[in-house]
Amino acid sequence: MSTPIEVDLPHQLGVSGARTRIDGGFDKLAGYLPGGRVTEHRWDGDTLHFTVEGMGQRVAVRLDVTERNVHALFELPGLLGMFGEQLRAKLQKDGPKLLA
Repeated sequence: MSTPIEVDLPHQLGVSGARTRIDGGFDKLAGYLPGGRVTEHRWDGDTLHFTVEGMGQRVAVRLDVTERNVHALFELPGLLGMFGEQLRAKLQKDGPKLLA
């Protein structure tokens, strides 16, 4: 069973600008998981799907990019779900830096 964590990151970059910034930095999110690394990623339209692996866990992530917002969905497996609120707070604080 997984625990979904959702965060909205407003921006003023438009879809193309936000996608460019995300392409240049989404792998930094892997650092939120000790020893984490992005193992796969793909764009499906304006939605980026990627997987972060670390600590023997796989976290599925989806970033939906719109004109003024990036909606992030993290599926935290097993015990990582216990850290969901801490992750949400860190994403809300640091996430806008990905779009800066």
